[in-house]
Amino acid sequence: MPSEMAFDDLLPEEAVRDAAHGGMDDVYSKPGHLIRRLQQIAVAVFAQECAGHDITPLQYAALVAVRDNPGLDATRIAALVAFDRSTIGNVMERLEGKGLIERRANPDDRRVKILKISRRGARLLETCEPAVVRAQERMLDPLNADERRAFTTYIRRVVARQDNAR
Repeated sequence: MPSEMAFDDLLPEEAVRDAAHGGMDDVYSKPGHLIRRLQQIAVAVFAQECAGHDITPLQYAALVAVRDNPGLDATRIAALVAFDRSTIGNVMERLEGKGLIERRANPDDRRVKILKISRRGARLLETCEPAVVRAQERMLDPLNADERRAFTTYIRRVVARQDNAR
């Protein structure tokens, strides 16, 4: 999705009505489709709000995990943020290339690299946090405060159940 697209343009009501008349009711009512659309919207909104910070949602999650868990290796960070090992490896390379994290050999096992956020990375998280908060608010804008809490509770429950089923 283009980052200049307005939130309201991502799935206009007219498109939903027109598509529904085109026999798409079945697809548009399925949770999997709606979750995929919501993920697309979440990424687009994050990109819009964080455009000036040069950080993706994946990089943000990884950087927070490194900040909050200094000294862990990429495999453990991958587990914390639910990324596969190859994805987290690419993300860590990008973060290191930007000077946002430091990777050092583990003194107990030199084959393993331990991670630490750099001063630059900590500053980036501090400066981009208001944009991240705005993105979260925009994603849930159609819901009132009680609905937001309930929605978050429900999706956390679904995620937890699926994570435990693996």
